[in-house]
Amino acid sequence: MDRLLSTWFGAGFLRPASGTWASAIAVVLGLLLHRFGHFPLLAIATIAVTAVGFRVVPRYTAGMADPDRSEIVIDEVAGQWLALCFPSFGFWMMGLPADNFPYPGWVAAFVFFRLFDIWKPWLVGRADREGGVAGVMKDDLWAGLFAGIATMIAAAAFHIPMILAAS
Repeated sequence: MDRLLSTWFGAGFLRPASGTWASAIAVVLGLLLHRFGHFPLLAIATIAVTAVGFRVVPRYTAGMADPDRSEIVIDEVAGQWLALCFPSFGFWMMGLPADNFPYPGWVAAFVFFRLFDIWKPWLVGRADREGGVAGVMKDDLWAGLFAGIATMIAAAAFHIPMILAAS
């Protein structure tokens, strides 16, 4: 079960770029979670997959020389869902129906998450260099946090001029 969850039901074995495949699958699942339970369900799922990741990754990688193996992608799911929580929360607070998750929001969350996960700036890189099992999860959570913030900044940069022009 630890292997199944750590590899997110085998998504970690997709090649090339298993992390990107896992992030894309996470976006699809995240959109479904948003659709069926809006932000609260996505937030609960994000917390749950993060907790599960911190539990199963150490057990799956026990005895392995490198715990940050490419097939371990539950960390990408947790980070990607964290990034999606930002626009999901915004849509929920605006009272938009759950079946409405406009594509710029989830596309931006995906692109920014992959950017921060690959580039590994600042706290993302620090967590990655920390190594060990905790680093496996933490670098993607930092990337998800930064991606969520970047998504909201991009949304504001796009919408504020439109609002000002309309008034």
